[in-house]
Amino acid sequence: MSFATEASRAIRSTFVLWIIGAIIYPFAMMILGQIVFPSQANGSLIKDSRGQVIGSALIGQPFTSDRYFNSRPSTTSYSTADPQKDEAGVLKTGVSGASNLAPSNIALLERIQGKDDPDPSKRLEGDFNRLKTAGIQPTADLVYTSGSSLDPHITPEAAKAQIARITKTRGVSPQQLETLINQNTDSRFLGIFGEPGVNVLQLNLAIDHFQSTGR
Repeated sequence: MSFATEASRAIRSTFVLWIIGAIIYPFAMMILGQIVFPSQANGSLIKDSRGQVIGSALIGQPFTSDRYFNSRPSTTSYSTADPQKDEAGVLKTGVSGASNLAPSNIALLERIQGKDDPDPSKRLEGDFNRLKTAGIQPTADLVYTSGSSLDPHITPEAAKAQIARITKTRGVSPQQLETLINQNTDSRFLGIFGEPGVNVLQLNLAIDHFQSTGR
């Protein structure tokens, strides 16, 4: 068999495989995703009562109000920081990632434990004391950031630790809040992988819905 014949066959085979792998297969997966898993294929978007997209079930958002369950800390402010005012440089290398600070790092210790200084303007209240002052028993995920800093979940324990504060600000009973927490807790994947987690955005939406409808 001549070299030209072999080369022609190789070129045709490469072209056919390219058509299958680069065009047919991706489009088939896109169509299948839209039919079988439309929500997941479109980003697991969450909409409010008016049908407006307000976030994704996969990406966390910052919540700091006493009326809502607070999210865990984020080194990237959940990618909501203004790139024009990024003094800390958290967005220079992207919108996802951990701080990679060692447990002995002074910046991490000051954020968690606080900083005492004779100059009041330089004092810093640590997250641990801030939570205690708010009547919240600090848990690991309310103090430390996640590996991506975009984690939409907190542990059920972290959510329940905030019940007293939200009961005080909203007037909702602890039993009602605990029911909402249980309803918005994602179980382990396939029942064995990972740990249960409470989606903070969905839980806060559930609280607003509960108070607006009374159920």
